[in-house]
Amino acid sequence: MSYVLNLFLLVLVVGLVGVASNPAPYFAALGLVVAAGVGCGVLVGHGGSLLSLLLFLIYLGGMLVVFAYSAALAADPYPETWGVRSVKGYVLMYLLGVGVAGWWFWGGWLGGHWVVVDEFKEFFMLRGDTSGVALVYSYGGWMLVVCAWVLLLSLFVVLELTRGLNRGALRAV
Repeated sequence: MSYVLNLFLLVLVVGLVGVASNPAPYFAALGLVVAAGVGCGVLVGHGGSLLSLLLFLIYLGGMLVVFAYSAALAADPYPETWGVRSVKGYVLMYLLGVGVAGWWFWGGWLGGHWVVVDEFKEFFMLRGDTSGVALVYSYGGWMLVVCAWVLLLSLFVVLELTRGLNRGALRAV
């Protein structure tokens, strides 16, 4: 299981480097989807299956909206890909930075001592992820309301920014 989690973490870093190099919005959205998928895989590996499923569905719904906006605003007939020389330079620079940071902090990380949350599931009455969801709704209910209002406000801000000078849906192209 530790090999699978290490593979997920490696693919997570590669997906985030794909987002950071950002050759075109299409490829950045693809990198975000890959990073979200393997991040949820890491959560499943640590016992948070319900949280991972909720995060994956909500995040991919948001990514669908972001991809639609980025595809509508990016009018590149020939977008840059990850094979272009300048983008390769960014990718190598980011991977080198991650490698140096990993080498610098290697002694403080206890990667070999990872324990899955529900490893002793026969001895527990409740699973870790379901009781965590209950705590989110009981103690964090006000924060969910605040987050819903912030998302609604950000939706209106993005709609206002992308509207342009012409009013309404019917405008000359």
